[in-house]
Amino acid sequence: MPATPTWPPRSLPRLFVPPPLSAGVLVALDGAQANYLGNVLRLKEGGEVLLFDGVSGEWLARVVEAGKRRMILAVVEPTKAQEAVPDLALAFAPVKKGRVDWLVEKAVELGVARLDPVITRRTIVDKLNLERMRSHIVEAAEQCGRTALATISEPVKLAAFLKALDPARTLYFADETGGEAAASAFAPGPATILTGPEGGFTPEEAALICALPNARAISLGPRILRADTAALAAIAAWMAAVGDWRG
Repeated sequence: MPATPTWPPRSLPRLFVPPPLSAGVLVALDGAQANYLGNVLRLKEGGEVLLFDGVSGEWLARVVEAGKRRMILAVVEPTKAQEAVPDLALAFAPVKKGRVDWLVEKAVELGVARLDPVITRRTIVDKLNLERMRSHIVEAAEQCGRTALATISEPVKLAAFLKALDPARTLYFADETGGEAAASAFAPGPATILTGPEGGFTPEEAALICALPNARAISLGPRILRADTAALAAIAAWMAAVGDWRG
């Protein structure tokens, strides 16, 4: 027998809106979102959209008022439950603009709950446009079907980050000089993955990290990876070993 098609179809436009969403709620859109639906997609009254608010899952909504600069949607019914987010944070040394945008986008797609920029001795970029980063987080969540939004913190120096880290969290630090193979290193429980800058951690920084009782050095294989590639490889390995890729 042919598979029963899902409804609403996955091709519907999908937008993040502030909470709360529930059946019968009217959502007013203006600015870029209204322009996207009305002028780019040319939705009219009766057109359908998927909405999520980061806390209550995904909802089907219909256009009840369509204008050039403003649209009003009526929330109809839930289409997807709120996701259970694995307790995984990515602590990363910021890389160049463009590469860091890509890193944030892909980390969100892979399912991280939080992003923590960390400034190290060899970090090239010490300032981030957090509003732009949050926009990338929202866009990635819209595109990949997530119902939760990852958070991003203010950049901090490595020493301050390590001092504030919850000792109950395992800190997996990608050590280019060696460590336990990532495929077997991960264990269930709250975790933070820490990756360094394009020049790597200094020996002093590596010693500071390893001094933490909850730190575990991991190896990401025999090849030299770019800083952003290493971060995503570590996330994927964690998700496959103890995260929500296990089915």
